[in-house]
Amino acid sequence: MAGRHRGRRLQKSNTHPGGRSEVVGTVNTPALLRERAEQWPDRAAFTFLDYEVDQAGYADTLTWSQILGRTESVAVEVAAVASPGDRVALLAPQGLEYIAGFFGAMEAGCIVVPLPVPAFGSHDERVTAALKDCAPTAVLTTSAVVGDIQACINALGGNPPAIIEVDLLDLDSPAGWNGTGALTTKTALLQYTSGSTGSPRGVVVSHRNVFANIEQVMQDYFGQDGGAPPEDTTLVSWLPFYHDMGLLLGVMGAVTLGRPSVVMSPIGFLQKPARWIQQLAINPSSFTAGPNFSFELAARRTTDEDMAGLDLGGVHTILSGSERIHAATIRRFSERFARFNLPANALSPSYGLAEAMVYVASAPRANRPVTVRLNYEKLVAGTAEADPAGADLVSIGAPRACTVRIVDPETRTECPDGRVGEIWIHGPNVASGYWHNPEATERTFGGRLDAPTPGTPAQPWLRTGDLGVIHDGEMLVVGRIKDLLIVDGRNHYPDDIEATVQELTGGRVAAVPVTGDGREQLVVIAELKTRGTPQQQAQRILTLKRDVAAAVSRSHGVRVADLMLVAPGSLPITTSGKIRRSTCADCYRSEQFRRLEPIG
Repeated sequence: MAGRHRGRRLQKSNTHPGGRSEVVGTVNTPALLRERAEQWPDRAAFTFLDYEVDQAGYADTLTWSQILGRTESVAVEVAAVASPGDRVALLAPQGLEYIAGFFGAMEAGCIVVPLPVPAFGSHDERVTAALKDCAPTAVLTTSAVVGDIQACINALGGNPPAIIEVDLLDLDSPAGWNGTGALTTKTALLQYTSGSTGSPRGVVVSHRNVFANIEQVMQDYFGQDGGAPPEDTTLVSWLPFYHDMGLLLGVMGAVTLGRPSVVMSPIGFLQKPARWIQQLAINPSSFTAGPNFSFELAARRTTDEDMAGLDLGGVHTILSGSERIHAATIRRFSERFARFNLPANALSPSYGLAEAMVYVASAPRANRPVTVRLNYEKLVAGTAEADPAGADLVSIGAPRACTVRIVDPETRTECPDGRVGEIWIHGPNVASGYWHNPEATERTFGGRLDAPTPGTPAQPWLRTGDLGVIHDGEMLVVGRIKDLLIVDGRNHYPDDIEATVQELTGGRVAAVPVTGDGREQLVVIAELKTRGTPQQQAQRILTLKRDVAAAVSRSHGVRVADLMLVAPGSLPITTSGKIRRSTCADCYRSEQFRRLEPIG
């Protein structure tokens, strides 16, 4: 194994947060980290809650001066094997070593590539494809998982990257770092999107993109607080660090916003979702984020005993994003925690994507969350029209800090309000393109408007691939263009169908088109948790089949050709937790799913 470095383990310390947030004149993240350490050397910067060590959560805290010291120690090791501008992949478990590795690689002037650790040492094709694409000079990991990443390293062939185990470095001794490396590169990181394994796309994110996006976040989320987070704000996150939102909120946000970050692992959250909600109550003025499914889990699996003596009245913002936001989920979550004083406007439906760093738009704090009902038949035909008996959609609010247009992708002209089109984005938060992929870069980042309205730039525009509409001055996200279902000559949005089915089945759902009898048909694959006796389960399945068929027909005017019920965890998902619909369709066609009941 090439280039392995060893040393002593991290020491523990504990302090408490506080302070103001100011981003002034800084050109890169490591420089701002140094400013924070000089300004607040003994204040808490990062706290990792380890639920494997202690079921109550062992709190391991680093102050600003400590994280800077560890950053410089990692930078020395990285600089010994890599040059400024080289890529350094980061494959490590959630924890303080990951954070030190992330900032350390940046401090050395390298481009950081956050990636997930392959599960159980398996050969993860997505990870291997990303590694081949970015060709890292070094890989930062930890001794606990170095064996798990070896299969992916071996698959690269050629000259293998140096492997640095961060937890074995002597991180507490003076590093002797001169601090000049980070000034030599404008690119901060490559954020690989969770698309197909054959053609990974690394979004080239600059330090400028990061700072522009964080300024937009401050304008939109903290506008009523004077454009900066309140002094007692705490960032709380369980999202994986290799995901764009998890990286911004759990790692970079502490530095850019100047507020302490309290993080746990995704497994810690999934094992007991109440841990997330408890931390929102424990930490003052908490700011957090999660995808739709996490709100479902928290609402259903957090007991009153879990919340005994806790109060959510101080929660600042709970951002809902990453996947389609369901109105029913928002209602359930808000109603579940209202008794613990969760503010009615704490939940913030938001929209973003890695190609725009992460954040694009969110509903304003004074007016959230807002849901509207639209006529489903007209919506799938491309027009938004209010209908009290229609489909529930969640408003993202009017785009404020970022320039957004709804565009007809065929004519490249702006759509009038009420007309569904593709969401296009323009602004300093938009990345420059994909790593070494000019064709995909031009296709996605090179959008050009024909006859733009006054004040609207003609180019360049980020074409998101998402469908949206402006209704009553607010943006609604409708679905993905590539996921649009066409059954019997009519369009259908899979997100809406999946939401309808999920209300009945309770688990993840995939609505996919499958060719049968010479035409496209709707197949629904739904995860279902088994309970009761075999006879009770069989009766439940029969009832669900009838109820799902009726609900989809009534709400969406389409027949379910096959409802396949599968065990929880059966549906393939992306690294950010989204359903991989095309893979689901392939698995269905090749009969890879195992039904919970016989066909019939």
